[in-house]
Amino acid sequence: MQVGFFFWPYTPELCGQLAEHADRYGYAMIGIADTPGNAMDPWMAATLVAPARREARVALCVTNLLTRHPAVSAAAIASLDFRGRAILGLGAGHSGTKNLGLGKSTAQELADAVVFIKTLLTGAPATLGTAAAHLPWVQRAAPVFLAGSHRRTLEAAGRLTDGAFVNFGLGADNIKASQAHLANGAKAGGRRIHDLEVWQIAALDCSEEREVARNKIGAMLAFLAGYVIGNKNLAARGVPAVKLVQELGLFDYLSQRLSICGNPDDCLKQALAAKAAGAQRLMLSVSLASDPVRTVELFGEHVLPKL
Repeated sequence: MQVGFFFWPYTPELCGQLAEHADRYGYAMIGIADTPGNAMDPWMAATLVAPARREARVALCVTNLLTRHPAVSAAAIASLDFRGRAILGLGAGHSGTKNLGLGKSTAQELADAVVFIKTLLTGAPATLGTAAAHLPWVQRAAPVFLAGSHRRTLEAAGRLTDGAFVNFGLGADNIKASQAHLANGAKAGGRRIHDLEVWQIAALDCSEEREVARNKIGAMLAFLAGYVIGNKNLAARGVPAVKLVQELGLFDYLSQRLSICGNPDDCLKQALAAKAAGAQRLMLSVSLASDPVRTVELFGEHVLPKL
């Protein structure tokens, strides 16, 4: 199992500390979230993180189509990808657009932008609506991923992208459902789901004290639930019957589906359960962890070697 983590880049110092831990403990990927108002500019943060990395890939996890034109993001990822380890992650927009009073992109808009960006990254000219761009200086096509938590976006990822950040849950039923959407998209694009690099998103909070992590993880669960569950078509989002939610308790339901949290032993059990459920790669958000640096350190020291 490969494991990466992503975070809100609050300060340059935090970027440096987490980048150092990514190398020290062997994380496969380090991601920078685009969330203006909550944290510093993601491209500046990615530039701080990227030069120090020897092994871990660096991802924008994720940016959007509204706060920057897709041609600008294409140029940015090509500029960052000087060692062939950068990934451009795109999403519909959540805090990254809402904080600026903007909306979200549709699945079709995301699909069109992926085609546009991937064409630009080959060095060929491309058009998107009335916009035309050309990046003839690009040396290498960086991978383009889509982040998705519903059918249309996941199908677009399966059809068009190099990879997907899947925000649907770590349960066996959740992974099976999201994989089916990706596979349907891949089939429509004339390829197989195995051609796609799939990372399952969840929140991570690892602490020596179980309750410290559990008490703090609720903020991130509420944030992720906004993507995954929303307020419409709950059955299609894999939400169980209301009676079951009441029996489990809302926190227990969300934490089991959308997080890995507790002490290192708890986190290991939960990560192994996700692996048994079919997860091959985990992309874990430490944005709102009780101590992001300590979380990455503890998980890296005690859990990663056993995965």
